[in-house]
Amino acid sequence: MNQWIQYGRVLLLSALLVTNSAQASLSGPLMAESQNAPAMLKRIMPAIVNISIYGEVSVLVDSNAAKNSDAPPSAPDASVSSGFLPVTRGFTSLGSGIIVDAAKGYVVTNAHVVKDAKSVTVTLKDGRKFLAKLLGADAQSDIAVLQIKPDRLTAIDFANSDNVIVGEPVYAIGNPFGIGQTVTSGIVSGLGRSNLHIENFENFIQTDASINPGNSGGALVGLKGEVIGVNTAILSPGGGNIGIGFAIPANMAHSVMVQLIRYGALHRGLMGVVVTDLSPDVASSFNVAEDSGAVVAMVIPNSPADKAGIKVGDIIEQLNNLTIQNAADVRNYVGLQQVGARIYVGVLRHGKPFNFHVITADPDAYQKLSLASNPFLYGMDLETFDGQSATMGRLKGVIILNLAKDSPAWRAGLLPGDVLLSANQQAIASVDQLNQAAKTDVNQLLLNVFRPTSDAATFVVVR
Repeated sequence: MNQWIQYGRVLLLSALLVTNSAQASLSGPLMAESQNAPAMLKRIMPAIVNISIYGEVSVLVDSNAAKNSDAPPSAPDASVSSGFLPVTRGFTSLGSGIIVDAAKGYVVTNAHVVKDAKSVTVTLKDGRKFLAKLLGADAQSDIAVLQIKPDRLTAIDFANSDNVIVGEPVYAIGNPFGIGQTVTSGIVSGLGRSNLHIENFENFIQTDASINPGNSGGALVGLKGEVIGVNTAILSPGGGNIGIGFAIPANMAHSVMVQLIRYGALHRGLMGVVVTDLSPDVASSFNVAEDSGAVVAMVIPNSPADKAGIKVGDIIEQLNNLTIQNAADVRNYVGLQQVGARIYVGVLRHGKPFNFHVITADPDAYQKLSLASNPFLYGMDLETFDGQSATMGRLKGVIILNLAKDSPAWRAGLLPGDVLLSANQQAIASVDQLNQAAKTDVNQLLLNVFRPTSDAATFVVVR
């Protein structure tokens, strides 16, 4: 069973009750704030809403079964020849949300809560219902923003999640199982959790939270009654709660929210580096401490990072005012920067500090530029090859490591693992030579290709 629990289309979160002994360990201001929790919760609970959606998805069903079904097909009957027929199915789902602006009716929730939604209904604590407009959703951060009529609403403020500390009490508010608004409590168990493969950008607050269907998109609040995180998922290898839940930090949620309200989507800027963590062995090889940065494993050609002078092997220690500890820090920070953002990059190169300034580029514009610069090679990850074949002997050329779907080379029938021996009838022994040869004919690229899977050579034309 997948360790990340999904209930239908909803990832869910609530929290375990704090034990009496844990409460007894509180002292001073924390004790006072904990004792005032009922009044605080009464004040903010109207800001947490129930979200119900009706959505539609296209599924493939057996063509014979589809003929006997009342469900209308969503594509021509020609698809029956494959034995399957696409059919549109409706579904309903529940989640939670947070009113963050009473004057404008903005509601923050998880992107997966409203995925494939045709209609979204928001129900307030007092029972009033509003049809919601989806202003924008970002699947990579799992944040979405809705808007409802600003009629006598209660909003809740975002906290500065950078100030959250391990061990502080928290409350999870949502609508588990659709039974009505529910508050549970726990503590912050960990910070900066990443590499969990839940989302593209991960910097989760971990809490000892139990999961119940319907809580996804609800609020994780601190003792001051501010949102410190948006509940999103749990770790559950066996299908049940083990007290490991995760919330998107308020600072990340707020940053995404602002762009979704303004643009309807995130205009992420491209920096152009692939980074990896400093594992103990890698850190030792670079003669640096673990968690002291992120090492650059690849620099995308002609990207802002490449033009600024960043090189493979550089250890990124600083991005603007953020001290970098690992690769997730780089991905999360850059992933929230808009196109045209100026980023100060501090790196360690061969033990010496270097500083660079990178201005993030528009990924779509960069893609068009890359396509225009060498259209026949666009979409291919390439590497110089020098190897031995049992039947062909020693081979020098360029090997295809990866291939983008719908790229010119993909449409021509090339495959990952193919070794390119010549281009436009010129022998090639490096990626640079391939790039030069590919520019000698503006109409096509004639490649002599060795395919290891068939142990044979052939010619392929890329247009």
